Amino acid sequence: MGMVTNLYRHKIEVVADDIDLQGHVNNLVYLKWMQDAAVAHSVDKGWGQAEYDQLRCGWVVRSHQIEYRWPAFENDQLEVVTWVESFRRASCIRKYEVQRPSDQKTLAIAQTNWAFLNMDKRMPAKVPQEIIDAFLVEGLGQTAPS
Repeated sequence: MGMVTNLYRHKIEVVADDIDLQGHVNNLVYLKWMQDAAVAHSVDKGWGQAEYDQLRCGWVVRSHQIEYRWPAFENDQLEVVTWVESFRRASCIRKYEVQRPSDQKTLAIAQTNWAFLNMDKRMPAKVPQEIIDAFLVEGLGQTAPS
């Protein structure tokens, strides 16, 4: 399993602008929710835009994988549950589940490969240990429960 990381729950209310011609949430909206959840999680852990700007570094998306299981509709109350599954030298894998608590359905599961870049050089940069530490569960170090 690798490292244990903390879960972050990002609440979403589906609005009319999210809906496509089929009457359910447009696929691209899920990507926006994933991005919003990742940013909110980072801010919650003390890593907002100002902190990354100070380092002259930041995260950019290298790839998304998403599997749509059930549609979402206008006025649905959803949660994007997200966590960082693993870090590499200059990247991380973040996972997501889009959940609808009212019927306990998981609407989508996804992951993003985020690359950590030096913004001045536009080159990969080593992820600082304090960023890695921010997303791990306090007190558990880097060992997963068996």
